[in-house]
Formats: sequence, C-alpha cells, structure tokens
Amino acid sequence: MVGVVYEPGPLNLITDVAGIRVGNAQDHTLKSGVTVLLCDSPFTASVHVMGGAPGTRETDMLAPDKTVAAVDALFLAGGSAYGLDAGSGVMDGLRDLGRGFQVGVATIPLVPGAILFDLLNGGNKDWIENPYRNLGKAALSAANDDFVLGTVGAGTGALAATLKGGLGSTSLVLPNGVTVGALVAVNPVGTVTTPGDQHFWAAPFEINEEFGGVGPDLRAGMCAPLSSRKWSAMQSDRTNTTIAIVATNAKLTKAQCYRLAVSAHDGIARAIVPAHTPNDGDLVFGLTTGQGEPASDLELLEIGHAAALCLSRAIARAAYLATPAPNDILPCYRANLILPQLNMGLP
Repeated sequence: MVGVVYEPGPLNLITDVAGIRVGNAQDHTLKSGVTVLLCDSPFTASVHVMGGAPGTRETDMLAPDKTVAAVDALFLAGGSAYGLDAGSGVMDGLRDLGRGFQVGVATIPLVPGAILFDLLNGGNKDWIENPYRNLGKAALSAANDDFVLGTVGAGTGALAATLKGGLGSTSLVLPNGVTVGALVAVNPVGTVTTPGDQHFWAAPFEINEEFGGVGPDLRAGMCAPLSSRKWSAMQSDRTNTTIAIVATNAKLTKAQCYRLAVSAHDGIARAIVPAHTPNDGDLVFGLTTGQGEPASDLELLEIGHAAALCLSRAIARAAYLATPAPNDILPCYRANLILPQLNMGLP
C-alpha cells in the first residue's frame, strides 16, 4: 500500500501558511542580522526549548498556563544577548502601525524572540551603538510573502560545525488542506551533513531536489566523534544554537501550539548531529493562524509530524543556499562539493 505523499505549498516557504509574512534585515560587514515573522492579526503561539544554552525575550508569556492569549510578532536574531534588542525595534515598528495589546490608551506590542551566537564569525562587531534595534525595525518593514533564504536575516552569520549555516524555510500541504511551514536559523554545535560534507542528514526527507538532490549517504555506522571546524576557528565551544518557528493554518489552542513545537524538535534531531546539546540553545516556536474549532488529537499528531519534516528540510535548505562572503571562517556547502556528478544542476 502506497502512503499519502505530502507536497510543498506554492512558495515552499512558511508564508504558504495563510496570513504569515516574513522579513529579513542584515549587515554583511557585521555578518549578522534579524528575521521577523508577523501575521495579519495577533496569533496564538507557544515555545519549547531543548538546548542547554538558550537566549530569549518574552518567552515566559508563551507557556500554556500564562494569561497572554496572542502575540503580534516573533523574531529570530544573531548577536547573542545583544540581538535581543531586535525585539525593541520590532516593537517600535508595530507601535507605529498601531498594532499591540491595548491597556487603556497604551499600545503594547507583544514580541517574543530568540537569538543565536555569531559574535566570533569574522564580522566586524566593533560597533558604538547596538545595531540590532535598527535591524529589527528594518526586518519588520521588509516583511512579505516571498523572501530570500541562505545568508540573510538571522542566518547571515550562522555556522554549523563544518560549513556555513543560514536561514531556511519549507512548507507542506496535508491531504485535508491544512498547511504547515517551518522557518529556521541554523547555527548548531553539530553537523548538517554526514562525514565528508556531501550528503545532508535530512536527505531522506528532501522534495524536488530542494537542497541539491544528492540523496542520502548509503554508508553505515557513521558515528565518528564530532570534529568541529567552527570550534577550532573560534577557539570556543559556546558559539551555537538553532532557533526555529513552525506554523499551521489549522486552529490550535495554546497548549496544542506547545505540543506542535515539541514535535517539531524531531526535525532538528533528524537534520543535525548531534542536536539539543548543552552548548546549543535549540528552541522552536509553534504558532497557529487558524480559526474555528481546535484540531483533534489525531489531527494534531499529523500536523506535528509534518512540522518535523518541514523543519528537517528547512535546516538542510539553509546550509544549501548559504553563499560566500569576505572574511568567512567556514566554507559553503555548494563550494565544498567534491564529486563532479554532485555539481550538476547547481545554480
């Protein structure tokens, strides 16, 4: 019996989920940037953290037992703790648009976010004024249905263990018409490719050669100790984190958004080896734009499964679409391919 085959949405981006827009802003001299996700109206969201070293802003409000019912935007940023100030810029921009939670005459945009470490990646970090507030506001202003992947936004300075990381996104449309999407900035302790950097760990889940079509690595027993070019270049092992957002147009409760985020972490574990380490801050936001009756338990199971598939594919896509830049300390995947047949069809 042949199972149902999921297909990507028209853009193969998280914005295939109706009502979502994404904006990027980056500074290539800084080698860092910000990515912002917002919807046409406030949306229900939650978050789950599995890494040992997260950096976050306003995420406590997303716990299922907390009062806040909806937020106005989410952001992902480089810059480590400095990058948390991107949320202030997003708030400024939303307030200018008249968006936010109303308390009397006060308008308070609610903007949770998360950061990754990219302070030792070869970029010029000798700023006088923290640049992330302006980057956050610029990313909000750039929000659109279509957006670029790779060395942009929060993925501008991202690095995996042996190759450049980046910003990735994918989507799936389920047989019942529900759409699921993922957005991720890939900067992990672990590798996104098998030993030799030719095959992605996520290769079994690839659709339509979206990250090169090289296919799975057929070798067995790939359990060699981690060898990190990133750690060698940075002289530090505290330089990591994969931060992601998964979304659906199915109606979910806040508790179900939390379960969606939990399920999506499987996608990180399938695409990055090792994942969820003490030196990562691996985190997934889960959100819904849906209206009406909440999904059933069985529907949530399939949505969570699809979110994990989307996230695995988005991680590989981030590294596949990374592009070289001056002062890089790690190579890009496409520049690192060594088998001639693997270069066929690359842009």
